[in-house]
Amino acid sequence: MQTQAAALDRVFHALADPARRVMVDRLTRGPASVGDLAKPLAMSLPAVMQHLQVLEISGLVKSEKIGRVRTCRIEPKALRTAEQWIADRRTFWETRLDKLGELLAEDSKE
Repeated sequence: MQTQAAALDRVFHALADPARRVMVDRLTRGPASVGDLAKPLAMSLPAVMQHLQVLEISGLVKSEKIGRVRTCRIEPKALRTAEQWIADRRTFWETRLDKLGELLAEDSKE
């Protein structure tokens, strides 16, 4: 369980930065080179590489170098893990709120 929690922490940490979210958003449309990922960002290429390193450590992005070009792609499994965690919280709170609504409805009938 601790390993899953640590992995989830890394995913949310990676997604906390707006530049990394831009990169993830771009990669959901397909693989891209580091240069392509850097184009819309107002930062140096080394800074982009540091952000990509955070994304790779989190498991959200995989990259490979072919010749002089490093190509990145999204790793959907990490996104699904975060999505499932959020869905579980949503289900829990919706159930609690439904019960509260039922209790309040019973009180108003009395």
